[in-house]
Amino acid sequence: MSGGALTLWVAIPYVCLSVFVVGHVWRIRTGLLTWTTRSTQLFEGPLLRVGGPLFHLGLLAVIGGHVLGLLVPKQATEAVGLSDHSYHLVSVGAGTAAGLAMTLGFAILLYRRISVPKVRRKTSKSDRVVYLLLGIVILSGMWATVGVNLIGGGYDYRETVGPWFRGLFLLNPQPSLMTGAPLVYQLHALAATLLFALWPFSRLVHAFSVPVAYLRRSPILYRPRSKEIAT
Repeated sequence: MSGGALTLWVAIPYVCLSVFVVGHVWRIRTGLLTWTTRSTQLFEGPLLRVGGPLFHLGLLAVIGGHVLGLLVPKQATEAVGLSDHSYHLVSVGAGTAAGLAMTLGFAILLYRRISVPKVRRKTSKSDRVVYLLLGIVILSGMWATVGVNLIGGGYDYRETVGPWFRGLFLLNPQPSLMTGAPLVYQLHALAATLLFALWPFSRLVHAFSVPVAYLRRSPILYRPRSKEIAT
């Protein structure tokens, strides 16, 4: 196995995953007050109300598809009676719909961030890198789904990318599996691992902030000022 393959498919993923874990611990201990999306909703609303839900709902569906495709072995789906053909139809159909929603939402949010002056001024350097990596991940993922699997006849990534990904967590990485994968899958995987390394140092940390506490908070009462106070 060449040194380049070991670097790309073993060293870089482990470094990025380590930075992901350690970075979040560091962020919690030193910068919990900065654990925020740095929302720009006050500066622009209509585009955000359309692009935000499209992107996030599409993203949730895409994550679900990746869990099924990467974490669930091919043998498991076959054991429950899901044939390769049926899996391919579900994967391409649902993946294309979810990917299109996410892509459209991302395009709207990117246009909003570029075209609205106040939002553009609030865009940090880390935001720009996040948008760049997200764009690469989304476009390469759509090309793999539509260009390779829908139009190009298909590629069974569950034989290569899936076992490689699971092997990282089982401490049994197999870089040779990725060297034979199409370039678009390699680009998609590499950009995603780099995004994980950037995650703790960007606004992406808000993904782990589920507002469960709001469900049990007491309502805040707002009362109008009395005439005496107003005068």
